[in-house]
Amino acid sequence: MASPLYEVAYALWFILPAYVANAIPVLLGGGRAIDCGKTFADGRPVFGSHKTVRGFVTGVVAGTLTGAVQTAALGLIPVSDFVLPYQFNVLLGFLISLGALIGDLIHSFLKRRLRVVEGSPLPVADQLDFVVGAVVFFSIASAPPLLTIFIIFAITLPVHLLTNFLAYLLGVKRKPW
Repeated sequence: MASPLYEVAYALWFILPAYVANAIPVLLGGGRAIDCGKTFADGRPVFGSHKTVRGFVTGVVAGTLTGAVQTAALGLIPVSDFVLPYQFNVLLGFLISLGALIGDLIHSFLKRRLRVVEGSPLPVADQLDFVVGAVVFFSIASAPPLLTIFIIFAITLPVHLLTNFLAYLLGVKRKPW
């Protein structure tokens, strides 16, 4: 059995492309909305103006590049020193990144249906939507261990809240959530 520190490090390594993909749109997003300002049958925006083409594309690219760096880094580490239960590669980095951003889009779609105003919080769901998408898309290729998924959910909530608050303090985000 691996040590608890290894399990946490492994979970962070696994989800890193999703963390990057989810953060980059805050920094590099803006521009044309993915839904092009269209409304759904209920008269509300499909996703809203905060979900942009540039944010989505740069998020997927940055997350995929993170996966490429991870893949290269694993090539430098002797296998006996760092054993993963799956073969990490660029495709998996892409799937994790794409899943993270699709999970975020689905969440935005549902928030609009629930009449939650853009930029308003929906606690817990706001912090975990991208993780759910990442895990679902990664599972297409190879399901991560249940312990890894549990650790990811447990650490993502406080990490997401902290990074959003720091982004707010630095003036990158308009709201601390």
